[in-house]
Amino acid sequence: MKILVVAAHPDDVDFGAGGTVATWVAQGDQVVYCLVTDGQAGGSDNTVTREQVAQTRRLEQTAAANMLGVTELHWLGFPDGALVADLNLRREISAIIRIVKPDRVLTQSAERNYSRIYASHPDHLATGEATICAIYPDARNEFAFPELLSERGLAPHAVPETWIMAGPKPKHFVDTTDVLDKKIAALLCHESQHPDPAGLPARMRGWGEMIAKAGGLPAGRTAEAFLVIDTK
Repeated sequence: MKILVVAAHPDDVDFGAGGTVATWVAQGDQVVYCLVTDGQAGGSDNTVTREQVAQTRRLEQTAAANMLGVTELHWLGFPDGALVADLNLRREISAIIRIVKPDRVLTQSAERNYSRIYASHPDHLATGEATICAIYPDARNEFAFPELLSERGLAPHAVPETWIMAGPKPKHFVDTTDVLDKKIAALLCHESQHPDPAGLPARMRGWGEMIAKAGGLPAGRTAEAFLVIDTK
């Protein structure tokens, strides 16, 4: 199976679905990332330029992806902190869908999660909305953004299944216990974003156990949660 992950910022996928990505790769699936921004508005170091931050975050995300077995990354280069789900973003995500031709897309929720507000960064919401619009109807319709076919040679593609992370109503839980160390290792690649890297493993284990409990998994297990929708 070929799976495309579309996320707003470097490290979003590692926090929300790093264990699931590791599980998919281990079972032989091919996972591809699409990063909408370079994350240049992230971190707290004001001694470096935003261009340097963007370069650093690309390198960190590439290393994190490689840690999980992902080697194909597409960067759209939209401005961090200023995303809107407009036609430009929909077109570029549609282009990546047509290039990759995935059997499944994983993306962020377009619905705000008031119980965990940090998951609902405006860029996350915009990415989720634009990706869903790209999945249906844009990427499958040759008359939506016809220049994708006429100028770029990208034929339409219909995505059969979509997974949504960080939303308020997850119904599908993936046991990540056996790959938690890989998820943590991937997250630690994002060195510029961690004020307390030593405390990260305990935080991720505690968060994963809380999700597993909500999903009815046995005590001591960790999990990640999603809403899975049929988009055939």
